Amino acid sequence: MRTPPPLRPLVALLATWVTLSAAPAETWRAGVARVDITPPSGLWMTGYAARTRPAEGTAQPLWVKALALADPAGNRGVLLTLDLCGINRDLSDRVAAAIGRRHGLPRSAVMTNVSHTHCSPAMPGIITGLRILPPDGREKSHDYARALEEKMIRAADAALTALAPATLAWAEDEAHFGYNRRENPATDVPGQRAAGKLKGPFDPRVPVFAVRAPDGALRALLVSYACHNTTLQFYQWHGDYAGAAQEELEKRHPGATVLFASGCGADANPAPRGTVELAGQHGRALADAADRALAKPMTPIAGRFASALEDVTLRFSHRPTEEQLRTAREKEQPNKEMHQAWAAAVTEKFRTHGDAALHHAYPIQAWQLGALSWTALGGEVVVDYSLRLRRELGDNLWVFGYSTDVMAYIPSERVLKEGRYEGDTSMVPYGQPSAWAPGLEESIVAKARELVTRTRSPR
Repeated sequence: MRTPPPLRPLVALLATWVTLSAAPAETWRAGVARVDITPPSGLWMTGYAARTRPAEGTAQPLWVKALALADPAGNRGVLLTLDLCGINRDLSDRVAAAIGRRHGLPRSAVMTNVSHTHCSPAMPGIITGLRILPPDGREKSHDYARALEEKMIRAADAALTALAPATLAWAEDEAHFGYNRRENPATDVPGQRAAGKLKGPFDPRVPVFAVRAPDGALRALLVSYACHNTTLQFYQWHGDYAGAAQEELEKRHPGATVLFASGCGADANPAPRGTVELAGQHGRALADAADRALAKPMTPIAGRFASALEDVTLRFSHRPTEEQLRTAREKEQPNKEMHQAWAAAVTEKFRTHGDAALHHAYPIQAWQLGALSWTALGGEVVVDYSLRLRRELGDNLWVFGYSTDVMAYIPSERVLKEGRYEGDTSMVPYGQPSAWAPGLEESIVAKARELVTRTRSPR
């Protein structure tokens, strides 16, 4: 891998804050940075099979943002958030390895989360069953991914270099523009919402993590929400409601960098949808929730930082037959190009990996920040996981999806049995051989519980 170029002033935007007299030994430190990752027009977009041409321009910049934290003993971690639809394990691991070499961090201390905006670029190895890109599209996609890797490393470098004394605290509020899309037809949502009769599980909570300088000035804010970033479907780059919320909060709090981390919202959509104005409306609703949380008595972070990351092996239910692959390649059907892309992706997986392609190393990560726990799960995780883990481990646990490796939807056993898109047919755009085999929920929950418990334990 190429060595990232030296830091430039424009890269480390907001990578410092006011400093600061000598702080007592018990003080935490924090640093934040951002790098613009907006692609040029002409790259193909991801997220929707209906898009039939490359992007045409930029409606809102896309960013990678980094939040570095260090406890009083010097234990450090860095969170990278990206305005992208997905990220794969190879890219996450390469970036983390480079950061580890440069700053002496273990792999578990580098956390990566994407917002899952569908107005972002197609990248190699991510959502491979959506479409087969033309040759120039593949070349531009690879070029973008190489540049992105370097920018992620630079953002982390800048944030870790900017570590300075800070006070940290957290609180939660709620936002209600999301809803369970499996249980509520989109056309029924306005009436059902007005009547208080929306069906199905949904997590309205908005966790907020605030970083302040010793003088009280807000320097960074991490906001999370469990809902798809799918307000928009046009041909321009945009961070969707999460991007709008970050921009809105940065206007309201000059000098602060705002990051967004996706929760377990794989079965949730925003409503209404379709316009930039609606993305802005949802962004303001999320910003309002964050400001309400900031106005509450917040729980301070004290104590230590700890991290852990391990995999569990998940299995796909079966290997497609040659007849199924041939039908996908040749049959006239809706979204024929997507089924052809699925057949090509699956064929290549079994050609290179054999039956090992029926297994996937699924990443689970845990961070402990004083008395606050974070766990980061790979893939598009349905809401059942966050509701269950918080029920079992307490409300001082935040659960993120879309972390480290976005390889497929991650249904609960309930959703897997029910099937439909999140439980079954979404494996086609993701280029996976089949639905998951039963048992994945218990494997994931058991490992998450183990890692959270371990990081909570005093050393």
